[in-house]
Amino acid sequence: MTGGGGGPMALAGRLRITALTRRAGLARQPCPEGVRAPRLPLLLAELRGLAPRRAQPAARPARCPQPVMLLPGFGSHPARMRAMLLSLDAAGHRMHEWGLGFNFGPTPENFAFLLKRLTNLARAEGEPVALVGWSLGGLFARELAKRRPEAVRKVITMGTPFSGDRRANNAWRAYQAITGHAVDEPPIAGDFAVKPPVPTIALWSPRDGIVSPRSAAGWPGERDRAVALRCHHLGFAGDPAVIAAVLEQLDEDS
Repeated sequence: MTGGGGGPMALAGRLRITALTRRAGLARQPCPEGVRAPRLPLLLAELRGLAPRRAQPAARPARCPQPVMLLPGFGSHPARMRAMLLSLDAAGHRMHEWGLGFNFGPTPENFAFLLKRLTNLARAEGEPVALVGWSLGGLFARELAKRRPEAVRKVITMGTPFSGDRRANNAWRAYQAITGHAVDEPPIAGDFAVKPPVPTIALWSPRDGIVSPRSAAGWPGERDRAVALRCHHLGFAGDPAVIAAVLEQLDEDS
């Protein structure tokens, strides 16, 4: 029997409705009292960052060419970071994408894939890999570095909400609706604020319309350096000033 009220098709339909109802409920959750996301004018200003960026010639060759993996932000494809990839490649770094296509949040499966990919890249390169993560991609980078510190040279996050309340941003409801889990109940256990045991640099911006600047800058002890830029959140993917800052941080010893 395949179409009756108690058959497999009906059961599958009920399960889909239950899943959709749960996701809708997650999207409607109220924000905790006292938690502040960037204000509406900053959020609206993010529309300027939707235009694709062209790769810019590197200002100078890298002083310390190294393997680098880019990790895209939530809902983004690696193509959004192509301008950064090409610019860092032109400077002499050996560039790698994360290999997962769109970033629709963490799962045990995609995190296990990244652990294996990172380990294999470090082995193939003969040296640790620098991880450059935009927004949610930076959370992946920090957690990967905690589990495979021997394979990571350093972590550079860009507009990544690793500090403070996980709802201090304008994306958490969309995140919950798409992933099906609460921001404070991810399927990959870990304390995002704990600093990885490798050099960790946080790039943040007071103009960020998605993530609270305080969350992206962190506090001493949660990262080694915090570097302020003046771009919108979507600009972290390929703004020339951001690319220049990433190049500079890759050349730093720590």
